Amino acid sequence: MPVWTWIVIVAVVVIAAVALVVASSASRRKRSERLKSDFGPEYERTLAETGDEKAAEKELVARERKRNKLDIRPLSNEALNEYTTRWGMVQTAFVDNPSSAVGEADNLVTEVMHARGYPVEDFEEQAATVSVDHPTVVEHYRAAHGVHLAQKNVEVGTEDLRNAFVHYRKLFEKLLETEKTTSQEATA
Repeated sequence: MPVWTWIVIVAVVVIAAVALVVASSASRRKRSERLKSDFGPEYERTLAETGDEKAAEKELVARERKRNKLDIRPLSNEALNEYTTRWGMVQTAFVDNPSSAVGEADNLVTEVMHARGYPVEDFEEQAATVSVDHPTVVEHYRAAHGVHLAQKNVEVGTEDLRNAFVHYRKLFEKLLETEKTTSQEATA
């Protein structure tokens, strides 16, 4: 084979390899941008937790895959009304017994999550799965749950309990949202 043929073959292989590297890099960059956009503050929290961008992104993609395998469903109007009424009762109970009300709020949020189809056996798994659908409020959930757990071991101040209750309410409201509610808010 003539030398020029070898040169052409090598040039084609080099160009193909460079194109593959550039395409792979662009794909990775696009995926990173999408994950940052989709997960917002949860992306940064996961990055800080893992200490490595690749590991954080791998974790977030795994969460998405796991979430996509679940049958997350909206609540019926009847269930929405029941949970809303129960939340009002828990909120009213906060005045007389904040500590107990925070525990009831935790239980009610878990119950709503279960009714929607989220896993509820393990808190970290719950939070990770919820972060896919509600990345802006999952940190509220973690903060509230942290106070709930802390109050079992030490006395927690009323202000911390109030903050925990507010955090629970933010997630509770998101969990009760329906596609109709979300689209009405977007229109408004």
